[in-house]
Amino acid sequence: MDPTIYYSLKLTIFMLLSVLSTIASKPLVNNTYPKNSNYPPLPITCPIKVSEIPLIQYLIPYDDDSPRCTPMPPHINVPVFPYDRPPFHFALNLEFIEAEWFLQGALGIGLDEIAPELAHGGPPPIDGRKANLDEVTKRIIKEFAYQEVSHIRYIEAVFGPIQRPLIDISRAHWAKLMNMALGYKLDPPFDPFIDSLHYMVASYVLPYIGLNGYTGANPNLDGYRSKRALAGLLSVESAQDAILRGWLFERLEEIVEPYNITVAVFTDKISQLRNRLAMCGIKDEGLIVPPELGAEMRICTNVISANVDSISYSRTPKEILRIVYETGDEHIPGGFLPEGGNGEIARMYLELYQPQPAEHSDFNYPGYDYEEYPYLEPPSYYGKFRYEGVPSYNKSPYKMPPKNKANPNEKPLSYGATPVNRKP
Repeated sequence: MDPTIYYSLKLTIFMLLSVLSTIASKPLVNNTYPKNSNYPPLPITCPIKVSEIPLIQYLIPYDDDSPRCTPMPPHINVPVFPYDRPPFHFALNLEFIEAEWFLQGALGIGLDEIAPELAHGGPPPIDGRKANLDEVTKRIIKEFAYQEVSHIRYIEAVFGPIQRPLIDISRAHWAKLMNMALGYKLDPPFDPFIDSLHYMVASYVLPYIGLNGYTGANPNLDGYRSKRALAGLLSVESAQDAILRGWLFERLEEIVEPYNITVAVFTDKISQLRNRLAMCGIKDEGLIVPPELGAEMRICTNVISANVDSISYSRTPKEILRIVYETGDEHIPGGFLPEGGNGEIARMYLELYQPQPAEHSDFNYPGYDYEEYPYLEPPSYYGKFRYEGVPSYNKSPYKMPPKNKANPNEKPLSYGATPVNRKP
């Protein structure tokens, strides 16, 4: 054997043995706990830095400029088109909500303490507080929280920032939301901060909305960096939703005290509420479904919510706003965003549709049916106004479909705004 090859092999074996001995010298960590127990503190310590592992650079060769690491060239060699930005600005509203919710729940502090520059002067959230979480759940939520901060930082860096909107994550808001989902007033009011189970049931509301929105935005993006951003954000949002659903699925028949309602019923009612508010059919499913809605129409368990082809459901910005506002109307703010969302798309629906005095007393209000839920407090203008399209071309890059000139009083065929200057 060639002496050079012999000594190279000998050096490689020596390096591998050094790494293995370093790993073997560390104590094993046992993270297995009884199901639904009061978890003791996790004996987890962060590993040493990668740079401190002996000769690691020889074991994992990497070169940014190497042909073996170069991605395939994009079909459209434009990183971000101008019309790619509004969908991501719209998504920032949801990322802000999730960031504040998870940060407050895990740490008791919000974005203003972690990364105040990302809020761009937006108002602090309403009544965030630390939840009484067990150690395992706290670590999960803390990771979610920092992921959301990274999402905000990344989107703002690539697509430009928006100001953080006013966000309501108060106990009073969560109590009202759960009353709306269950169809009656819970007594005592639902408090998501009381323990891990209540907090995770409440958290079930949020990431799924984001992944639906990212899925729906996909056909409207053309830049290669925009598509890469969407794919990366969508995969993490989907993973968060899957972890939450898996955590709750393990506790499917557990009672959420003191209401004598199971986790399965809570998740099903929340999903039904989102479908009702969005008003576009079934795009949301609980943890147990009829076999007709299960995978391949063969099972009723539903850890992952997906359509008949086991593909993620998608929602439009209008549907997302109807859910997040909890009004069933993308023009009427409320819910998580009492003053409405920010960015071109969210502000468009607030600016282009202005309340006008009702000409007919029998006009059906397009918002949520408050008569069906008398315990809810409708907005002060409920039943007093109707909405008409009022274009504001100088304020928005979007425009309404043209009206019929022969009959100017006729409503447009579609109230969905279409972007201006889209490429053919």
